[in-house]
Amino acid sequence: MQKLITFTVPCYNSAAYMDRCIETLLPAGEEAEIILVDDGSTDDTGAVADRYAAQYPELVRVIHQENGGHGEGVNQGIRNARGEYFKVVDSDDWLDADALQQVMARLRVFAAAEKAGEAPLDLLMCNYVYEHMADGTHHTIGYRGILPQNRVFGWKDIGVFPPSQNILMHSVIYRTQLLRDCGLELPKHTFYVDNLFVYQPLPSVKTIYYMPLDLYRYFIGRDDQSVNEKNMIKRIDQQLRVTRLMMRAVDVYALPPEQKKLRRYMLNYFSMMMAISSIFLSMDGSEEALKKRKALWSELRSYDKRLFKRCIFSVAGACYLPGKSGRAVSRTGYRLAQKIFKFN
Repeated sequence: MQKLITFTVPCYNSAAYMDRCIETLLPAGEEAEIILVDDGSTDDTGAVADRYAAQYPELVRVIHQENGGHGEGVNQGIRNARGEYFKVVDSDDWLDADALQQVMARLRVFAAAEKAGEAPLDLLMCNYVYEHMADGTHHTIGYRGILPQNRVFGWKDIGVFPPSQNILMHSVIYRTQLLRDCGLELPKHTFYVDNLFVYQPLPSVKTIYYMPLDLYRYFIGRDDQSVNEKNMIKRIDQQLRVTRLMMRAVDVYALPPEQKKLRRYMLNYFSMMMAISSIFLSMDGSEEALKKRKALWSELRSYDKRLFKRCIFSVAGACYLPGKSGRAVSRTGYRLAQKIFKFN
């Protein structure tokens, strides 16, 4: 049975908090499906998921798999989705009820228009909200002034994205078939694959619609979160893996003229990935980490000199300053940016 949208929720040992996430998706009704991917959990996650599937058989499906990581959870969702549109919701996050109903209404309009012969909508975007557990504050990442609002547009119509307002997994709803057609396959046992999820498919996107609604609530502050600073240093090899995959996922300099603004955005996004990889290797500071930092930049220079030059003269280059004093300057800049933008 065709559905309007598939929500995929990758779950790993999420029993303590996944109920809130699922309860905010259920009001989407039977036009939607919720795929709960139990990623080899060792707690009661699988039992919680099965309980929802039994209670809402027309709405909830469960996939139990051996542990494959967040990316494989997303892959399973894409493979099994019956929805025309596709959204990932992490099991510790949730959606706003009023915004969800407005999004569902808009997707109905696009689905009907496609059935009537109009071009399909490839990407719907909304705002997302950081919910900071540490101090009880929140702040919204929106795209007013960057994207046209409440109308279909293409990449030629976008503005300039500042560093604090990138397209993240939280803000996107893709057309499911587009994800399949572009060959997206996220790596197993790897954190930070959401960056690849919102990077590789973009050149395939022709039609976009932005609703300035605060749809996605992104929970920040658990010690075991992948974006926790200590965890990012510990898992730096996974960050490097994603950065290298993104390096080769799209030849940004081969994008057509009508996507020149997309090229600018993707260059900035990849530069950010180089910056993140470089700064956390610098924060590690070990001889091995510094060798990995040098190897990453050397690989980029060998792979694409234009991309290397673009990155070295950006914020990424500021995170790759030589010597102990250069690394100290980079870390100071990172701490300042952290205070200003309140990322984890």
